[in-house]
Amino acid sequence: MALVDYIIVVAYLVAVVLIGVVVQKRAKTGIDAYFLGERSLPWWALGASGMASNTDVSGTMLNTALIFALGVSGFFVEIRGGVTLIMAFLMIFMGKWNRRAQVMTLAEWMQIRFGKTREGDLARIIAAISSIIMVIAMITYFAIGSGKFIGEFLGIPSFWGFSSEFWAATLMIVLAMIYTVTSGLYGVVWTDVFQGALIFGMIFSVVVIAMTQFTPPENFMVSLPLRDGGFTTMPMNFKEWSSFVPKWHLDIPAESSYSIYNLLGIAILFYLFKTVIEGSGGTGNYMLQRFMAARSDRECGYLSLWWTFLLAFRWPFIAALAIMGISISASGQLISDPEKVLPVVVNQVIPIGLKGFLVAGLMAAAMSTFDSTVNAGAAYWVKDIYQGYLKPNATKKQLMSHSRWASIVIVILGLFFSIFIKNINEIWGWITMSIGAGLMIPMLVRWYWWRLNGYGFAFGTIAGMVVAVLQKAFYPHIPEYWQFIVVSGSSLLVMVLVTLATPPTDENVLRDFYKRTRSFGFWGKIKNSIPESARKAVKSETRRDQISIFFAVPWQLVLFLTMMMIVFKRWHDLLILVPLLVILSAGLYYFWFRHLSQEVKIEEN
Repeated sequence: MALVDYIIVVAYLVAVVLIGVVVQKRAKTGIDAYFLGERSLPWWALGASGMASNTDVSGTMLNTALIFALGVSGFFVEIRGGVTLIMAFLMIFMGKWNRRAQVMTLAEWMQIRFGKTREGDLARIIAAISSIIMVIAMITYFAIGSGKFIGEFLGIPSFWGFSSEFWAATLMIVLAMIYTVTSGLYGVVWTDVFQGALIFGMIFSVVVIAMTQFTPPENFMVSLPLRDGGFTTMPMNFKEWSSFVPKWHLDIPAESSYSIYNLLGIAILFYLFKTVIEGSGGTGNYMLQRFMAARSDRECGYLSLWWTFLLAFRWPFIAALAIMGISISASGQLISDPEKVLPVVVNQVIPIGLKGFLVAGLMAAAMSTFDSTVNAGAAYWVKDIYQGYLKPNATKKQLMSHSRWASIVIVILGLFFSIFIKNINEIWGWITMSIGAGLMIPMLVRWYWWRLNGYGFAFGTIAGMVVAVLQKAFYPHIPEYWQFIVVSGSSLLVMVLVTLATPPTDENVLRDFYKRTRSFGFWGKIKNSIPESARKAVKSETRRDQISIFFAVPWQLVLFLTMMMIVFKRWHDLLILVPLLVILSAGLYYFWFRHLSQEVKIEEN
């Protein structure tokens, strides 16, 4: 980078830290302000912050690698997590269900569902510990991606036995920690809003360059990673590469780590199944935090719709990067590592001045994801373990001190584990298909089966997490679908056996939970014990939600694909996608959006 590029990057970093320092006074009033912004933040800021938090460098590098190597088929692979399809479920019902509990964390929510008895306490502690483990895994994932990206530009040498990528990631994380630790969710959200504006400017610039200056060849070669760490090449045709209709089968060489996607049709169905389970269970730590901080059910709807719309712009950015990567490779400079398409494009294509702006935007993407994850993760230690059980009478000063130290310790652990991971796809696949699967089944069933108790939830979660860790240690290369099946199957089996072997949760607790959240599923016994007027209100709302989700999921997929097809200039495909998007939008409006003004009223027996 030139001097002007470095000046732009430094100016961005200074601005971010200053924003965090300015709002830190708001966060000092207590942990409710530190972790939830006192539930006073506007919906548009929460939604913009969510978008910025989802647009991380690691995910952008991975998604660009998959689109570069596989074309639009890579988009369908990332239904497993990168498409963030959980947003459809958060938008329709899962966001408001969580907000109605009026708690700070997912773990604290367990006592609303299972009561403040031994089973509720056990479920809360296990939920907190498992969530912290997931946060550490996510920080590891962010560290690897941001280290690969920033390491390309800053020229940090390797020393003390650690790679340049490790020190680049450490630099990024330390800078983000300054405002995350001092200002909590206030700092996270308002710096994310600023960073989101920078990200949008970056997206617009790259898309314009790709569409006006690059025309990919009809036939070209792409590079694929090998299992042993090397790379191989494969011929590709642009027409097939850019088609939004996925193939049932791909012809990726068996020695490539991407060959696990050869049965693409089956993989897509499997990933959709996995996403429906995950979305219906409401997993997602920092994502749920935005909804728990919302002012009302209506604002939950507004922020999620805004969030999803903004997030759609990530995909034309990724498509533009992939096109430029293909053009560079076609010129005789084949990009060997697909995960380095992003930094190579920035180095070789983006002009001076704009390069600094783009690097700052990508640093913003990295830091906005990191700060949200750390802030949400620290809440589990402070609220659910330290204040919940170790020191219930802790002073505000002690709670704030633990909030900051918990953030620091979680980050150190995440950085430590990043030393042992080879590539982004490796850790992301494990997070989405293995360790995530260990949490997924208990998280799902807690909403829809009244008989599940806290013991079943806790031991089902423990079983899933233990099997996920053992799988990573002893069978790291088994296909992702087997990871998911083995881990989630173990969790399901233990959860059901323990639940049926122990007494059910107190009916008064279940009745209060059901009237408060209005979840649907197997709640017949509890539903029949509440007043008729409450049953009718619940039935009307849940029926709309169930219909709306069948519009929301394809709406999100079609929206994202439409944005990509514009960059690929597939105008004939837009003649199909745009009318479909209009129809789905109309259905979403009729069954969901026009009912957002209705607030739940908890009726007494």
